[in-house]
Order: sequence, then C-alpha cells, then structure tokens
Amino acid sequence: MARVQGGLEQLMRLRVATHPNDTWLKFRDTEYSWQQTLSNIQRAANGLLALGLQPGDRVAIMMGNRPEFLWIHFAVGFIGALSVPVNTSQRGATLQHILTDSDSAVIVFDNALRDAVLAVRDQLPHLRATVVADGAAGGGVDWTLDRLFDHPDREPEVDLSEPTGPIGMSYTSGTTGPPKGVVATAAPDMAPMLTVLQALQIQPGETIYTPLPLLHGNALGMSTIGSIVLDAKLALGERFSASRFWDECRKYGAVEFNALGAMLPILMKQPPRPDDRDNPVRVVLSAACPPSIWREFETRFGVRIVEFYGMVDSIGFLLNDAGKVGSMGKPIGGVDFRVFDDNDQPLPPGKVGELVFRHPQGQVTRYHKLDAATAEAYRGGWFHSGDLAEMDAEGFFYFRGRKKASMRRRGENISAWEIESVLNQHPAVLESAAHAVPSELGEDEVKVAVVLRSGIQLTPEALLDFCQGRMAYYAVPRYVEFIDEIPKTATHRVQYEILRQRGVTPRTWDREKAGYEVARK
Repeated sequence: MARVQGGLEQLMRLRVATHPNDTWLKFRDTEYSWQQTLSNIQRAANGLLALGLQPGDRVAIMMGNRPEFLWIHFAVGFIGALSVPVNTSQRGATLQHILTDSDSAVIVFDNALRDAVLAVRDQLPHLRATVVADGAAGGGVDWTLDRLFDHPDREPEVDLSEPTGPIGMSYTSGTTGPPKGVVATAAPDMAPMLTVLQALQIQPGETIYTPLPLLHGNALGMSTIGSIVLDAKLALGERFSASRFWDECRKYGAVEFNALGAMLPILMKQPPRPDDRDNPVRVVLSAACPPSIWREFETRFGVRIVEFYGMVDSIGFLLNDAGKVGSMGKPIGGVDFRVFDDNDQPLPPGKVGELVFRHPQGQVTRYHKLDAATAEAYRGGWFHSGDLAEMDAEGFFYFRGRKKASMRRRGENISAWEIESVLNQHPAVLESAAHAVPSELGEDEVKVAVVLRSGIQLTPEALLDFCQGRMAYYAVPRYVEFIDEIPKTATHRVQYEILRQRGVTPRTWDREKAGYEVARK
C-alpha cells in the first residue's frame, strides 16, 4: 500500500541507517539503541493496526515515564493517527471530558490507573479498546501491553499518501472551563525549536536528561524530539526527585536538563553537598527561574541557565541566552511578540499588559471543537497568551503574572473549573471559587473561597477529604477559606482578581500548617 513517511520518522530511520547500535534512550539501568527503538515502535504500530486503528484515529496514552510511552507515541504517528497524552493524575469528570472530547478510540494506561479508567469507560462513546500495562486483561480491559507489542517488526502497512492532519493533541487547562485540546493547523515549524536547541550547544552523542512527565510538551517535545533532532541521547527519569536529581545526572552523564517552575528553587533548598559542582551538566534550559536564585544556582552547581518561554496553545518562543537575569528573552524564529492593553493596543516598554504573539504562517493551532475559543484567542491575528508581561527598552520580555483564572503549581497547570466542579458537588457547598496565591517556591499555590449552604457546617479537612480521588492530587487546594459571599460582576461572573488581591488572610486555613496530607493516587 502507498505510504509516505513523516519528517520525524524519516529522521529516526536515518539514525538507524547511519549508527543503528548507538544508544538513544537510557532508562533505569537499561539502554536502547536506535535499532531497538525503531523495532519497538514498529511492533507497537502493527499492534495498533491489529486493533483496527486507521489514520486520523486518536489514541490516548495515560502512562508514567517509561520507554513504552515513547514507543506507542511514535507508533501512533507512524500510522497517521493522533496521540493524546493524558495526565496520569486525572480522575472523574475531567478524565471523562478529555477522552470524550478527543474522540479517543483506544486508551493505553498503567495498571495502577485501571480503576480510574474503568470508572468512566461506559461514558466514552468513541472508545473501542483498552490496553493495560503490567496487568491482566478482562473486566473491561481488552488487551495487555505485551499483546500490543507481540506483532511483527516491520514497516506498518498503511496508506499515508493523503494528508492525515496533525500528529497529536495536547490538553491544556481551561481558564474557568474544562481542558481544551490543542491541535496544529499546519506542519510544525521546527525553526524556533531548533534555535533554542542550538543555544544549548549540545553535541551529537551527548546526553539530555529529563525527569519531567512525558505527557507534557516540555519532556515530549523539547527533550525527546530535541534529542532526535540533535542526534543526542535521552536519559528518562521516572519522576523528579530533588534528593536524587544530581546523582541521576551523574549516572547518565547528562550535559543538559530542562527545568520548569519550582524545580530550581526546590534544588536550591537541598542541603549543600561538597560535590554540588561535581556533575556533568553544562547548561539548564529553564522556564520561570526566579531572579533571586539565578546567579546563586549557576555558581553552586557550576551550570549556565538559558531561559525561555513557550506554551502548548500556540507556537512561539522567547529565548534568553544572553544571561540577562529575570528575563524570558527575545523573540526567535520570526515570531512577533508584543505587550497589549485590555483594548488590544500595544503598550510601550516598561508597561505591563498581556503577552501576545503571531507566527509568520498566521494561525498555527486551534482548540478542538471550540471555534469560538479559537477565534477569541487569535483575535486580531495575535495569539493572546493570558500571561502578563513587560518589555524593556532593549526588547527583552519579563513575566509579570497570569491574567487568566488559572494556576500553575509545581509545573502543573490547573484550571479553576476542575477544582470548582468537584467542590460544588459537596452537599454542604453552595458555591466556590478557586484562585492562585503566591507560592514561596516561585509559582502559585491554590486557594479556594467557599460559601456553605445556610445552617450547614463543614471543616476544611472534610472538604479536602471529599476532593481526594475526585481531582488530580496536585489540584487539591492548599488554602481554604469559608466566606459569606463570592464577589461577582453584574453578569454574575466571579471576580477572581478581587480574590487574588485578598490572598491569604487570618481566616484562611493552611493544610500544610495543619499537617494535612494529600495522597498521590
């Protein structure tokens, strides 16, 4: 059958043709060569075809960091389908929404997530098959991961002569609504990403390390695809651990890692060690490094910080490889960045407004099934990021907070909706509003303002007990305050800015001070 390879597949096959036995992936104590990588991808691709998948179908992947995640993700692309990475912490209504909205035909998931997936399976009209890793089939589970990979190691026979559209769909937290699926409207422009990668000065055969979850664009895009583009090795950690981090870098010989949000402050809070500078890392690609620790981090660990800005919703990067402390950098790749006021008028240097940008190709992404939201985000031809920024006289941009009612806690994006939709189900709760308050780690902490039903009492502990298992563990609020009335506009929209300005008050309950523990399940 006619088949046309995509650019990434062609690049991987080139690596196999030129140095098949060289290592590409390091995981735990095992290394996988380029040839082994291609073999596993092709086995998974033929397994997906045996499940009845066709070009354009969607495959949800709800797995932790492990090689099989990568084999399946690339296999989906090899057959012209769309990969839909799903946060392993999602539960209930939000998980159901993502799987329904994406029209996922198959979901592959870790056995530890069996109950969460099966709890919503009957509400997923497009789902045709479930595949479990490290578990048995039956009871609503159709295939095991072993069965998926028990297929021939050969190029998949599928007709890709006609364009199949985007290669994947990423879900980003909504502002006050459910998560939105982001899909590309054109072939991805690699130029901005390549500029960022070149600034890191990583050489072929050197190792990039990431403990960030593969379900996020940073690990799956910048680190994983970046390593393929650079002909580098990828060392994949299972999760971020501050106490083991530098030992992992030493173990794998990593010359670079990416850092998001609170990672760098958390590493700085670790007790100093005599071997802090005795590590192979040369450069850190950071997003949101607090200016207060920038130089201290570089000095303590003997590294160079390169700061950048990017987002899943649209294609556009800022890059600061000049070492200007506190700045996200300047635009790269021909993408035009500006700072707009509330009337979408450009602001001069030194003024804070919304960060907007436009790609030379015009609109390069869309929100799945959300034409109005797409039009609003791209109004006037500029993508509106929802982030507040300031530009200096030299053209460097600086992050100044978030305009939209969403939060970012320790590298995870959280929408007010996903918290409020759970809280408001509690029989004692009349209404609620979730919002960000500053974190001592440099990002956000989650606070909820809760109005109880008349004559009913509820403790903060009981409220959080209700939250656990009904939302992602990282979304469970740290702060709870019971109030008489939530501030609203004349059209009954919550005035989140007023709540953010109030912040943590003497009436606010803090679960960390109270010793309340949130289970990671």
